[in-house]
Amino acid sequence: MNWSQPVDLYCERLDPSFWAEPLNALTNLSFVIAAAFAFALWRRAGGKDWPVLVLTGVTFAIGIGSFIFHTVATRGAALFDTVPIAVFIYSYLLLALRRLLGLSNLAAFAVLAAFIVLSALEARLVPAGTLNGSHAYLPAFAALVIIGWLSPDERPRRLLLAAAAVLALSIVFRSIDQAVCASLPIGTHFLWHTLNGVVLYLALRAALPSGLATSARP
Repeated sequence: MNWSQPVDLYCERLDPSFWAEPLNALTNLSFVIAAAFAFALWRRAGGKDWPVLVLTGVTFAIGIGSFIFHTVATRGAALFDTVPIAVFIYSYLLLALRRLLGLSNLAAFAVLAAFIVLSALEARLVPAGTLNGSHAYLPAFAALVIIGWLSPDERPRRLLLAAAAVLALSIVFRSIDQAVCASLPIGTHFLWHTLNGVVLYLALRAALPSGLATSARP
């Protein structure tokens, strides 16, 4: 594979130059802002919840990695985008299974393994262009809904279901980006970034223990 091969996946990009996607690049600030707010919340909650701190760092990395992808725009740069997202999804799922649903380590890892297998099967069985590639995020959406629905604690349930609702909307905007190029040349992918910053912040907030998170509002 030619890692330096340019890629053109979004309406906004009309050439391979660095600033060909200004909105798609700059709206990655949404992840940086989400990480900053989550870090402030983490500190006010005592500054001892290391799993949430690590996930906050990964959220920041998602913003930086996606910025690199939407500026450099090569096959190799895409790894800076996709790897941090995968790390967040798998790590957050494991934490949520343990902390929010109270599963044992063995059960949580078994569910995580099943999720990874099902996600891989979905990627192989569903045509790559389905929903403009957004189908790859449907397993994460389903996980948010299921964990939110099953959570015995009202606060994380409410936050995760809210995050799922925002994610559903952001998936719509990601899916229609190519379809609206003719009428909206800037596309809608930048809204995917903007809304997903909200999704990750809500998810991080839900992961904090209830007593700490409710007494520490950013």
